[in-house]
Amino acid sequence: MVLLLLLRPFTVKPILLVSSLDLKILSVSAVEKLKMGFLGSCLGFLVFGVIGICVFSETEAFAADKKQATQLIVDAQANSGRQIPETLFGIFFEEINHAGAGGIWSELVNNRGFEAGGLNTPSNIDPWSVIGNESQLIVSTDRSSCFPRNQIALRMEVLCNIEGSNICPSDGVGIYNPGFWGMNIEQGQSYKVVFYIRSTGSVNLTVAFTSSDGLRSLATANVIADSSDVQKWTKKELLLESKGSDDNAILSLTTTQMGSIWIDQVSAMPLDTYKGHGFREGLLNMLADIKPRFMRFPGGCYVEGEWLRNAFRWRASIGPWETRPGHFGDVWGYWTDDGLGYFEFLQLAEDLGALPIWVVNNGISHTDQVASSSILPFVKDALDSIEFAIGDSKSKWGSVRAAMGHPEPFPLKYVAIGNEDCGKKNYKGNYMKFYSAFKNAYPDIKIISNCDGSSHPLDHPADLYDFHVYTSASKLFKMAHQFDNTPRTGPKIFVSEYAVNGKDAGTGSLLAAIAEAGFLIGLEKNSDIVEMASYAPLFVNSNDRRWNPDAIVFNSSHHYGTPSYWVQQFFKESNGATVVPSLIQGGSSNLLISSSIIWQSSEDDNYYLRIKVVNFGDSVVPLNITITGLSSNSIRSSGSKMTVLTSNNVMDENSFENPSKCSIIDF
Repeated sequence: MVLLLLLRPFTVKPILLVSSLDLKILSVSAVEKLKMGFLGSCLGFLVFGVIGICVFSETEAFAADKKQATQLIVDAQANSGRQIPETLFGIFFEEINHAGAGGIWSELVNNRGFEAGGLNTPSNIDPWSVIGNESQLIVSTDRSSCFPRNQIALRMEVLCNIEGSNICPSDGVGIYNPGFWGMNIEQGQSYKVVFYIRSTGSVNLTVAFTSSDGLRSLATANVIADSSDVQKWTKKELLLESKGSDDNAILSLTTTQMGSIWIDQVSAMPLDTYKGHGFREGLLNMLADIKPRFMRFPGGCYVEGEWLRNAFRWRASIGPWETRPGHFGDVWGYWTDDGLGYFEFLQLAEDLGALPIWVVNNGISHTDQVASSSILPFVKDALDSIEFAIGDSKSKWGSVRAAMGHPEPFPLKYVAIGNEDCGKKNYKGNYMKFYSAFKNAYPDIKIISNCDGSSHPLDHPADLYDFHVYTSASKLFKMAHQFDNTPRTGPKIFVSEYAVNGKDAGTGSLLAAIAEAGFLIGLEKNSDIVEMASYAPLFVNSNDRRWNPDAIVFNSSHHYGTPSYWVQQFFKESNGATVVPSLIQGGSSNLLISSSIIWQSSEDDNYYLRIKVVNFGDSVVPLNITITGLSSNSIRSSGSKMTVLTSNNVMDENSFENPSKCSIIDF
């Protein structure tokens, strides 16, 4: 029989299309054939409309177009396939574009410890601002904090009072923080506000979420204390429930009482976060929806730093959040409080059901580097980081992890030594020091080299090597065959950063997504040598685009997936599935690419055959799909569906106003 899906063009201009067809398999056997007619799409601007889904005999299907039709032959016999690695498709998180600070990490306060201005005082407290004029209030910084690793505190010298010659405004004077381009405060939601305070006298402080102009109060609480209670630094915790909503709100701390007040480490977080671990639910749900099986972190260039002094340091990012000094990410140009630290990254991977891939600094930044003869302190630091992740809860660093609330080890099995450092002077020498130390202490850890071994064998040992590619749409589509002839012995391939960029991509185009889909099909078909792949970058705050394009775009309250994000949906069932042979013949076969997998649904335990097809050409392609190896009784047509990613224009993008302009549609 033939399952026919007819699609009719409504305009003369063509469009790009990636699609998949899922067929529910009742049993897998050999012999019989199932033929389907599928009218492919093409590169350009054409809209398709569904006419119907019908069943015809083989002689009726595409009788008029058999000479022109391209053939896709799928061999679905169980013994013809090969298992895909459980880890093939995952995610790469880098602190770029405010992906973490002001992104997935739910902390609402920007520069919570007033450290972003540096250790010199007085310092810049941006984005904190003053409420009141100079006759009413003087705000400055000093090095009086009770936390030795973050010494800066803010001092408010209040000159006005509730009575006398210099009366404070009725709403008080003080400071406010706008968060990361506005705080998203939602009606009925509760927020935990924590800060440290000391004063020379009694305190009457109002803590409030308000509209950005300060005129509309959303939630308010008061801190009233005698001088004896606040002579020394005291921690205050408040729970504020909002009675209104505003996605551009601010947090203010104000008073109408004369005196000197010091404030430090101000935090505000919603009570409701992803699995209660401090992550923004909407953004994390988008990650969970693509079922990533690994997570590479924390970068990228963020790991290296423009200078080593500004590289990510894992030790400084663990322990109580108040004690973390934070650091300036000089590659991407903004301060991070490191509330999203090494522990939180490991927790995030666990919450997503993904294996963590820890990228360590190997003594190399963009500008300076450590000689191999002096690299051992960096090696020891990296060994300690592994112990923190997987050490027994009674070990030195494992006990620190346990004290943070995770007594059981994290499943850290992969460590990457550096990022994009292969060609640098000291990389090979440094790499070997790290490699030997890691394998001696943790022989089961898989080590990832920065050097590309796809064109010639590596001259050093590695379990995997890292491959990055950013290029045009046409070049990436052609790179679907990049690893067809790569030797099948030696280290596996980790394509940890790939994307179409430049003019083809805009800020996330359909054209880019379709090329990436073709590339991923190539990786899927070469998954005997390609073990992992992840798109980059993952997130962008629309207020701080340091890199285009990105998979997920967000602001304080909204988010959407670019077409590149939606491509990931086509591959989320591939991990651990069986890839079966598929062959395209005739017609415009060089502009088509396809793969087929058999996967088992975790929802109903049934097996499905998924056929993915990408047409990167400029014309409509009639496509006959022949499936061998399934009996006529092994397909349940009522359980079949076709999924399409398309739009009116190849350069179409999603947006906050139209987040689903390019997204997947099920037929």
